[in-house]
Amino acid sequence: MTGRRLAETRRALHGVAELLLAGPQFRRSGTIRLRVVPGGFATVKAPELRIEGAELVAGEQRLALAGNTPAGLAAAVDVAAGVPDVYDDHSGVREDEALVIDGEIAAYLGSCFTTGDEALRRVVPDQVPVLWPEHFDVSVTENEVNYGVSPGGSWHNEPYAYVGPWTPRQGAFWNAPFGAARAITELPDAATLAAFFEEGRANL
Repeated sequence: MTGRRLAETRRALHGVAELLLAGPQFRRSGTIRLRVVPGGFATVKAPELRIEGAELVAGEQRLALAGNTPAGLAAAVDVAAGVPDVYDDHSGVREDEALVIDGEIAAYLGSCFTTGDEALRRVVPDQVPVLWPEHFDVSVTENEVNYGVSPGGSWHNEPYAYVGPWTPRQGAFWNAPFGAARAITELPDAATLAAFFEEGRANL
């Protein structure tokens, strides 16, 4: 898995999350929240759309993302592509841009979200994790602390788990500008992810 292909695939999936899922859902149902599903992510309200690996799924339709444009995919499932106009920090993917997606990497990022969702439900069982399209991560917030899993970004290209207290903390555990982070490669399953979140809670 090369850094460039990972970055390209992540950017394309982020764009799909905004342009095909969160944007149409916000305009129809008033929310940008998305949810994790096995191997990917989905809307929480109408229109009912989901991403599984490198495919857009709408009812019985399964459409390959790679090589298609958000506008073309949107037309195929009868929605209007476009970002939700409630935040400014977008992926930068254009509606007429051919999506560059590596299927293997897309499946890997989907599994990171799925495992992260499971771990978050273990640690904060009274909350439902949200996949936020703005930062393209899955997270929960408890007592002014964010717990989540990111597929990577400008700060760190590889997927990572994080604990982000709203008030900065001091100490060896807090190794990131926003709190603490650990590479997903070091946290291979829901149990080890949950243990990292619990460690963060203990270090608050």
